[in-house]
Parts: sequence; structure tokens; C-alpha cells
Amino acid sequence: MCLINIAWQTHDIYPLVVLANRDEFYARPTQPLHKWNSGILAGKDLQDGGTWMGVAPDGRFAALTNYRDPAMMRTDRPSRGQIVRQFLEEMSVSELHLWLEKYGADYNGFNLLYGDLDTLYYYSSVRNERSNLSSGIYGLSNASLDSPWPKVKKTTLAFHTMLQGPPDTNLMFNLFSDTTLAEEDALPDTGIDHELEHQLSAVCIRLPHYGTRSTAILLAGNKTGNRYLERSMIPEQHTDLTFHLS
Repeated sequence: MCLINIAWQTHDIYPLVVLANRDEFYARPTQPLHKWNSGILAGKDLQDGGTWMGVAPDGRFAALTNYRDPAMMRTDRPSRGQIVRQFLEEMSVSELHLWLEKYGADYNGFNLLYGDLDTLYYYSSVRNERSNLSSGIYGLSNASLDSPWPKVKKTTLAFHTMLQGPPDTNLMFNLFSDTTLAEEDALPDTGIDHELEHQLSAVCIRLPHYGTRSTAILLAGNKTGNRYLERSMIPEQHTDLTFHLS
């Protein structure tokens, strides 16, 4: 994932509402949102076998974004998507706490949101810090939680307004399909080429070989019904998938 808006214990119907875009190379083999043999619901990175966001049968949730800093990148590090997979298939929340303290620094920089519908945590591998999040609405891209990047500020404000009533998934999908570029004087400096930084400032990225592959919406924590939706955003390959969670 490269852009996430998350509402935690602020909505009357769904204690957890997540709206997220996955940005990736179009050629990277991917399986869309589906139920795995292990029972989790997630898309799957077929190159390394991990995932960027998912839900376990017991309600545990996790979503990951990469931390953008070319100076920190190492080609010999393991895939960060394995962290989400391992948690959802093998670990409790408390076990993940300990695992991150021990192994989080072994990966290229990442941010992780995770919890079990009673608690929600944010972990930064760059700082090796974990925060227990209080109720609120948060935005996360490829820097720290709530870093004031233009697309984080823009979407978090709109997301907050949308959640004043019942969630409208069409409005949410539309918000995260916005290809408008940020003003150049508002761009962060993450150490990459300025023009590329500008192209990556859009909520929905559109480059020749890289961009927003999919948008996901998770509506969870309601005892009478929960939904996990995914929309493929690859040019000329639009597909909508909806799963109802028990």
C-alpha cells in the first residue's frame, strides 16, 4: 500500500474503516483480493508470496506501506509483504509486537498498521517505534503516520467528511482515483528526482509502467455485517470484487 486513510472507532456503524491504494509496477504478478487456503482475505504478491493488506478470520487486520528513502534501500533485504502475511496467518497481536522489535530493522523501511478490532497499532521500522492509536482518523503514505504530504492532507480531510454518515463506497473509490498532481512547491523531498516526486504526488498514480494497481475499502467491526471491497485500477482492466466478512 502507498496511501491509506483509516478511521478507528469514530464511525457509528463500522469501528474500522480503511480506504487504501496499492501502488506497484504493472508487470509485477499479482492475484486480486481472494480467500487464501489459510482463511485470510487479501490480495497476493505472486513474486514473493506476501500481501500489502488483509484480514484474518478472527478479525485481525494489517496494512503496510513502504517508507520512501532511496539512501536506505538495500537490495538484499526480504520482502516486506511477508510481514503482513506472517501476522495474519501465524501470529497474535502481542506476538507481532515482539517480532517487530526483534526483526523490524531487517527490512527496508516500512510502516505497519495492525490490530484485532479491539486495538489498533502503528509501527515505524525507521524509528523502531510502536504506537497504540486512540480513536481518530489518520492518513499514511510513504513517510510517517500523518506526515503532511499534499495527498495525505487532501484525502484525510475528505475522508473525514464522507464518514459523517453511512459510508458511500462510490465516493470513496472516486476520492482515491484522483490523478491530480500536487502543487510543486508543496512536494516533500524524499531524495528522488523532482519530476518523479511530482508524478508520485497524485492520489492515484499513472505512469507508463508503474502506478496505482488497486483501491481497497474495508468496513469492519460491525456484528451485523462487514465488507471488504477491491477495485482494480490497472488501465483497461477494471474489476470490482466484494467479500462479506462473517
